[in-house]
Amino acid sequence: MKRQTGRRSAMRRVPLGASGIEISEFVFGAGSIGGVGTSTSTRGFGLNAEEGFERLDEAWELGINIVDTSDSYGGGESEKVVGRWLHERRPADAIVSTKVGLISNPDGSRARDLSAKHIERRLARSIERLGRVDLYLSHVPDPGTPIAETLEAFSAAQDAGAIGAYGVSNVDHALLEDILRTADAKGLHRPVTVENRLNLLDRGDEAELLPLVVGEGLGYTPFSPLAGGVLSERYLDGAQPEAGSRIAVAGHLYYKGFHSPDNLEKVAALREVARELAASVSGLALAWLRDHPAVTAPIVAPRTSAHWDAVREAMEIRLDEKQHARISDIFR
Repeated sequence: MKRQTGRRSAMRRVPLGASGIEISEFVFGAGSIGGVGTSTSTRGFGLNAEEGFERLDEAWELGINIVDTSDSYGGGESEKVVGRWLHERRPADAIVSTKVGLISNPDGSRARDLSAKHIERRLARSIERLGRVDLYLSHVPDPGTPIAETLEAFSAAQDAGAIGAYGVSNVDHALLEDILRTADAKGLHRPVTVENRLNLLDRGDEAELLPLVVGEGLGYTPFSPLAGGVLSERYLDGAQPEAGSRIAVAGHLYYKGFHSPDNLEKVAALREVARELAASVSGLALAWLRDHPAVTAPIVAPRTSAHWDAVREAMEIRLDEKQHARISDIFR
């Protein structure tokens, strides 16, 4: 595999809440390496190992210093490829983030396990694959395990130096409130960040969760910033999803409801704003999310080298308050 070349770009760094950790203003999401997300039905539709190395090299050269993966992405292939990339490239200040708790069974069903034993066992395997784990997140809530047990396991791993800090993913306001309350009551380390879905077509976290995130000094790294590609010019003017695209492969799993006439009408309105600003729809959608007052850094997962153009564009766009509000109003 070809080694990275070229001069590294200077991407802006931002604080991850009050954690003391600094990350780039965009996160590289490795969820498409080995498959698309966690489902067994989408294995082989994502990036192969060579393509994964290429996207990781490109992310690093763009100035991204944090990689987000999970022990369940691509059946573990994502962690393995990221681990090989870290071992070969040895990026000096890279931050490695992975997740635990979501299990994809061979029959296509899913299970959740955030028990202390499962966390301890899977963390050891993630460290073996990745070399280290800086941020460790619960992937999904596990109603079958007491919150205190999960938090004690994360806190113990942090005390032991096995992880630098931990966070949570796919949580709602009530659960996050319960998690913080439990950690405080038991004198445990608190989570430092939240990883949920947020984009112009899914703003459900804005009403309750994000005020709590901001008020408690937590980081927030949203995934699916372009809604599987719907927040781009790709599906406008009657264009249909191409074979192999995220909407075609995993629309029924991860992007339900995004590709709809009503949403496409809103995206067409966004295109008019983008034209005024001499920007692309995807670049503007990423800039809107990056400039959201509650967002630390969006997670981007380009499938091809050309898809980085939207990220580069967003790096240059700085929306003022009026422009941000105008875009928000289109997607109320």
